[in-house]
Amino acid sequence: QVQLVESGGGLVQAGGSLRLSCVASGRTFSTNAMGWFRLAPGNEREFVAAISASGTYTDYAGSVKGRFTISRDNANNTVYLQMNSLKSEDTAIYYCARHRFPGLTGNSVDKYDYWGQGTQVTVSS
Repeated sequence: QVQLVESGGGLVQAGGSLRLSCVASGRTFSTNAMGWFRLAPGNEREFVAAISASGTYTDYAGSVKGRFTISRDNANNTVYLQMNSLKSEDTAIYYCARHRFPGLTGNSVDKYDYWGQGTQVTVSS
């Protein structure tokens, strides 16, 4: 069983920054890619970013590319999402998730098998 716990969400003004963290339990953290998704009211869960198991490869949604950076620390079972130049449309609950595979073999929701409980990010304009 894998547990994922996100933290770092909050209220920030447009143009500001936040860094989200996700700590995973279990000894297999470094064998799986990890991703971040978000869910805004009235929308479906949306892919944000992903990182391969080794951290070598990353992928981003077009709406966040150049503003968000995903990284991971396998020694501490943690994945991060640095969010800069935040916009009101970034307001959502952010979830981290474990990919079923080590590589970035697709970013649909069904490619991920464990999910955290989410952390709220609110960007005021």
